[in-house]
Amino acid sequence: GRWGEVARETKETQVSVNVNLDGTGICNCDTGIPFLDHMLDQLSSHGLFDLDIKAKGDLHIDDHHTNEDVALALGTAVLKALGDRKGITRFGNFSAPLDEALVHVVLDLSGRPFLAYEVDIPTERVGTYDTQLVEHFFQSLVNTSGMTLHIRQLAGKNSHHIIEATFKAFARALRQATEFDARRQGSIPSSKGVLSRA
Repeated sequence: GRWGEVARETKETQVSVNVNLDGTGICNCDTGIPFLDHMLDQLSSHGLFDLDIKAKGDLHIDDHHTNEDVALALGTAVLKALGDRKGITRFGNFSAPLDEALVHVVLDLSGRPFLAYEVDIPTERVGTYDTQLVEHFFQSLVNTSGMTLHIRQLAGKNSHHIIEATFKAFARALRQATEFDARRQGSIPSSKGVLSRA
């Protein structure tokens, strides 16, 4: 399997992430933020990634630092797991519905971090989770993984449904992008001959 392991420690959080891109969808995530754990489970289940994520943070203040640092560490772990990216499909494209919600995700494992986020979540919270943190999660993940990521909401009224559809669409797009393209025969999917952050 293609594994990436990261430990991140600051004055605000302690985070460990282990990801297997060639897994079977086993999720063992405990961030202290129940809704985030639920979304990470969607990422694992629909991406077929094995995720082991543990986080302890300053949740007595709010969820911001923990949400951010989990995403930063996850992005770094994905970057490590991808290695030189030889033979991968590189691009991913998926639309996921959840009842009335529909979200479209397109991504490129290009080495160039960019996020376009067009999602309108109607409530400020889902449970105790601040819905502003969804965009911040993906921005943080993009920053360290070096992916180009476009997320566009096509429909939706229920905040939970919109966010969950976003994570499911992202999971399937990332799964598609990280899978091997047999016709590539192990070559790097770039006319430059290299895909890297440098």
